[in-house]
Amino acid sequence: MAATQDLSQRDDEIDLGALLGTLNDHKWLIGIVTGIFFMISTAYALLATSIYQANAVVQVEQKVPDLPGLSAITQTLGASNSEATTEIALITSRTVIGKAVNNLNLTMEVSPQRFPLIGNFIARHYSPEQTGAVASAKLGLSRYDWGGARLGIFQMDVSDTLLDKPLVLIAGERGTYTLLDNDGGTLVNGQVGQYVNGHGVTMQVKSLAANPGTHFNVVRHRELAVINNLQQSINASEQGKDSGIIALTYESADPELASQLLDQVSEIYVRQNVDRNSAEAANSLKFVKEQLPNVRRDLEKATAALNAFQIRANSVDITMQTKALLTQEVAVETSIQQLRMQLADIERRFTPQHPAYQALMQQIGQLQAQKDGIDKQVGNLPDTQQELLRLTRDVQMSNQTYTGLLNQAQQLDIGRAGTVGNVRIVDKAAVDITQPVRPKKLVVIFGGTFLGGFLAIALVFLRQMLNRGVEDPSAIEQLGLPVYASIPISLEEQSISTHGKHLHRDGKQHLLVINAPADLATEALRSLRTSLHFARLEAKNNVLMISGSSPEAGKTFVSANLAAVVAQSGQRVLLIDGDMRKGALHKVVGGNAENGLSELVSGQIDLVAATRVVAPLDSLYFIARGQIPPNPSELLMNSKFTALLDQLKPLYDLIIIDTPPILAVTDAAIIGHQAGTSLLVVRFGLNQPREIALAKQRFEQNGVEVRGAIFNAVEKRSAGYYSYGYYDYKTTK
Repeated sequence: MAATQDLSQRDDEIDLGALLGTLNDHKWLIGIVTGIFFMISTAYALLATSIYQANAVVQVEQKVPDLPGLSAITQTLGASNSEATTEIALITSRTVIGKAVNNLNLTMEVSPQRFPLIGNFIARHYSPEQTGAVASAKLGLSRYDWGGARLGIFQMDVSDTLLDKPLVLIAGERGTYTLLDNDGGTLVNGQVGQYVNGHGVTMQVKSLAANPGTHFNVVRHRELAVINNLQQSINASEQGKDSGIIALTYESADPELASQLLDQVSEIYVRQNVDRNSAEAANSLKFVKEQLPNVRRDLEKATAALNAFQIRANSVDITMQTKALLTQEVAVETSIQQLRMQLADIERRFTPQHPAYQALMQQIGQLQAQKDGIDKQVGNLPDTQQELLRLTRDVQMSNQTYTGLLNQAQQLDIGRAGTVGNVRIVDKAAVDITQPVRPKKLVVIFGGTFLGGFLAIALVFLRQMLNRGVEDPSAIEQLGLPVYASIPISLEEQSISTHGKHLHRDGKQHLLVINAPADLATEALRSLRTSLHFARLEAKNNVLMISGSSPEAGKTFVSANLAAVVAQSGQRVLLIDGDMRKGALHKVVGGNAENGLSELVSGQIDLVAATRVVAPLDSLYFIARGQIPPNPSELLMNSKFTALLDQLKPLYDLIIIDTPPILAVTDAAIIGHQAGTSLLVVRFGLNQPREIALAKQRFEQNGVEVRGAIFNAVEKRSAGYYSYGYYDYKTTK
């Protein structure tokens, strides 16, 4: 139990050397996976369609107030000097983008069909010898465009059932074409420059340059869908806080289209801004002109009243104190009148709950309070001075208001007739065709290669974590099973092994020790023969049972080749296939499975008929499994099987019995009672420590002592607790 805990603790520790060794052991897998990702990334970087970005810049200037004092109102409201936030929404509005879509006919999507994967790459790198030339069809595939094919559709209207449906236009001879629906049915046949109509399609092709038979994909999109898509694709953002500089970007595989679209959006937006400002100026001008006659009458009336008073009072002059009060009162009253005019203009556009309306009312209230204070001071003046101040104030106030309205009318008239708004194009749309924004080739290649290497390393470690099979013989020995031999894996072994999918069915002998006597695995089997010689000295008989904890451990390979290598030493050896369920020893030593152990135990044949010599070894004999019986365990428990072994023991120096896995069936436990020596085959990287311990426990529960283990199919590792020096020690040819 303590040994098992120590092994578990060791497994939980992180060994940097072991990790590096694992990577070194799987360097070819990591290199191959990384190389595949490198090639895929390189192919994608070269073959992927390049995406270009168009850029444009517009500036939003502070808007000139329509009426005097409006900037003060804006400041009172706390509004920003930059109007970019509002203008960004206007730039990407359906009104602006919709006009650009109509001007550029973007509801039509036309693209030539190209050969999969490499077609776009070939077409992009086609260099025509003459302007407008079209590349000839390659490999006889005339339906694809290999470079230079163009289709321009001036107008195309389709029925609602064909909207957003892929249609195919096939180029014909001398400017003819055929339009097909997505089911291959003909919609219209036409000629370049002519209107055609039929099956819900009305169209006129403006230009067509392609080889006869070239296919074009044609889709008539819904206008609103195109506008919504462009609203998401066109990016408008303010450069810096309150700068009023708006940058526009748009990405497309067609750099010319990207540039044209941003130019259209910028120009339409500027024109729309000019028209909007002109309309606002016209509305304000109308309001000002409506107020001018009233203000002029007030001015004339105030002037006449002042003249009449001066005549009656014999030209009374204003004192210095009265003049100071007059100046203050005129300034305040003029401001109140201007604010009232703005209030009248705002009332036409907003409700009394609007912040601008409430700000005006607040300013009027403040000025009215100042005016009331001045009126109290005027009340202390003599009556003549009070009257003269009132009349003079009315004249000056009316005169200033009238003059201000005349000036504002002139400014608004100029603004209404002008062609300049408060936005302008700083940079027209431009595209750098030498630097596509996607794909970034070096980034794709290096990123893909890194991803491949990372996934390969992750796969190696994942396999290492999931496959916790024993890779160190010390782990087996800690379970109480001495390791009699470690048999390395070899190419020859893999070719003749009975595990896996490639089983020999030709009836010939496929023994490693005979076909490859200098193989490292053969040398290990000879070492096992020596170890068994001393282990059997204390055995109760000459019967050796070889089993395993699970299938595919290689017990059949070990049994057959161990029997052969012992026979080579001059001993008489009998090899028995005790796996009457799936035994495959006959595929290794040659012959077939019939007339074997099952028939012998059941009394159908005698010992002479069941025993065969394994050529070319005269001292190696073999009994196959026989026909698969319905009751293998019952046959082995029969006294006839015990009698058979008692009859065979004096005839041979060693009897080797290959049995089924102990964790699968109980046959090995039954045979183990008859064997003097029992060994367990453990496969490198396959059998887990818990599995081996459970197999040992299963044998012990049935009264069978397992003397040791054979570590099979050992692979060379760069790091570990055990090294196999014989990997580098081979016989010189």
